[in-house]
Amino acid sequence: MSTTTTVRTRPTWTTANRVGLALTLILGLGNVTSAFFPTPDGEVGPPFEVLLADTVLAVVVVVSVVVAWVRGSRLAARIAAGCVILVAISAMPAFFVDVAPGVKALAGAITLVTVLACGLMLAPAKRKG
Repeated sequence: MSTTTTVRTRPTWTTANRVGLALTLILGLGNVTSAFFPTPDGEVGPPFEVLLADTVLAVVVVVSVVVAWVRGSRLAARIAAGCVILVAISAMPAFFVDVAPGVKALAGAITLVTVLACGLMLAPAKRKG
């Protein structure tokens, strides 16, 4: 009777994956404090509930990126991507309300960096051969 042993190897991150993980970590860290700086009364901005959700999602992003980097977990990278995309979606109303052009430019830049980071982070590893 022969037995076979299956050895699971952790995926190795490519340079592109690492850059995507790093950008996602930066985006997550940038949003961790969102709930601590609510929009002042009388000013146009996201409601506190959205800022609180962004903070919770950002914490999930940071934890997921760290787990993905250390353990090589593609699942953790996918979770980080999903959460950072939700945070970017929460910035979309800035394009449709009367806010300063700088705020719209910042929301656009964050959206583009989010798309870039997710694309790099989730890019498949190159196959040998």
